[in-house]
Amino acid sequence: MGKVQRHHGANQADRWRKHLGKRRRSSWRLRYIFPLVMVPLAAFFAVSPSSLESVVSVPKAWLGSAGGCEIKGNISINTGERIYHVPGQEHYWETKISPQYGERWFCSEAEARAAGWRRAKR
Repeated sequence: MGKVQRHHGANQADRWRKHLGKRRRSSWRLRYIFPLVMVPLAAFFAVSPSSLESVVSVPKAWLGSAGGCEIKGNISINTGERIYHVPGQEHYWETKISPQYGERWFCSEAEARAAGWRRAKR
């Protein structure tokens, strides 16, 4: 009688089991700790910077306002309409101010209305 031939798949499974311990001891944790922890935190604070204020007291200037003024004067790309956003409105944190396009910051709603801007509907 001859030697019993093992199936190729079984041989592959044996090799996989043999090297399983080596794979577990690898430093995958160190390689992936930054993306797994820091990237979701960065995304969370980028979407809602107001949540950052509850964790750490951060100066308003670091969050992007100009000189403490928090009202964002935005010009609509589609219509060219001048709209201002106040903190707490739906799209306030998504709105970016680009002074090179005529957008600006306001310190009060009265100042924004006097300059010819209207309040955002949402």
